[in-house]
Amino acid sequence: MLPARFDYHRPSTLDEALSALAEYGEDGKVLAGGMSLIPLMKLRFAAPAHLVDLNAVPGLAQVSEDGGMLRVGALTRHADLEDNGLLKSRYHAMAAAAPLISDPLVRNRGTIGGSLAHADPAGDWGSVMIAMRAKVAARSASAEREIDVDDLLVDTFTSSLEPTEILTEVRIPSPSGPSGGAYLKLERKVGDFATVAVAVHVVMSNGHVGSAGIGLTNIRAADAEQALAGAEPSAEAFATAGKLAAAAANPVADQRGSVEYKRNVVDVFVQRGLAQAVDIARSGRT
Repeated sequence: MLPARFDYHRPSTLDEALSALAEYGEDGKVLAGGMSLIPLMKLRFAAPAHLVDLNAVPGLAQVSEDGGMLRVGALTRHADLEDNGLLKSRYHAMAAAAPLISDPLVRNRGTIGGSLAHADPAGDWGSVMIAMRAKVAARSASAEREIDVDDLLVDTFTSSLEPTEILTEVRIPSPSGPSGGAYLKLERKVGDFATVAVAVHVVMSNGHVGSAGIGLTNIRAADAEQALAGAEPSAEAFATAGKLAAAAANPVADQRGSVEYKRNVVDVFVQRGLAQAVDIARSGRT
């Protein structure tokens, strides 16, 4: 199908883009990589009257560490994150997730900001950002605000961004000690959406788990995280966390599997992910 008629805008500065969104309101839509929006428009599930393309706006695709944060510009492509040495050395859950996003075509065009703004629970970055306690910067023509990722991801395909806001940056706290992470994804075939996905991030302290983050397709496994805080990183502790995470999951039965099957995969993935993350943190390997 062809999308409904729309006016196309290609601003050259962020201020121009924000002014356009302020003018068009709910009739405007931001275009980043287009990997989520364009298919929706072709199916007429989305029909914005105005499309504001950000790809000519400079300064939205940087990756750097500054002020105790990893700062990732919203227009950073998945493929660029896949090859980033900083992620491989210090932000292991992100490094593990990037190569598993869809296929090379999507990774070459899709962006981290667009993925998070789309808020698809079956996407990959949501669970990783939850595990790593990320925040995002959202700009409007009049102000900027910082949003915890837990507050950004409201529901399926629903974020807390206003129609006049642009997600400009993702901010991930730098590890405060030896750390490790993992991302495990069950998919029916390469490039498919996740049937089950688990992201894990741990920071060690005196040989114990100082803090842990566990994200399950846009859900935080808070009870599992709390159970791990200060715990000795043992198989028993990981098994307890796996059971608590499975209880926190909210799967639905479909052609990909039953509720019981998906909860069991969550349990197994959390245990595996924690073991991998702790091993990385202990060894200091990249």
